[in-house]
Amino acid sequence: MSDPATKAVTINVQGMSCQGCVGKVLSALQATPGVLAAAVSLERSAAQITFDPALVSVVQLMKVVTTAGFKAAGFAVGG
Repeated sequence: MSDPATKAVTINVQGMSCQGCVGKVLSALQATPGVLAAAVSLERSAAQITFDPALVSVVQLMKVVTTAGFKAAGFAVGG
């Protein structure tokens, strides 16, 4: 059962070419206040993030991906 105060988003990440890239994006997301869980997939070129919207927004999460050196190319919000 998920906490109603949390949200999930999948951000499309362009520019990742290896597991090192995955690690860079994952580390940046995990270090972001408000991120409760994150998983990054090289194969799907995506980051799945569970977060507290009271602490961080989707726009801020996309900026974290960009600051890590990759392109946040759209997103889909889930439960």
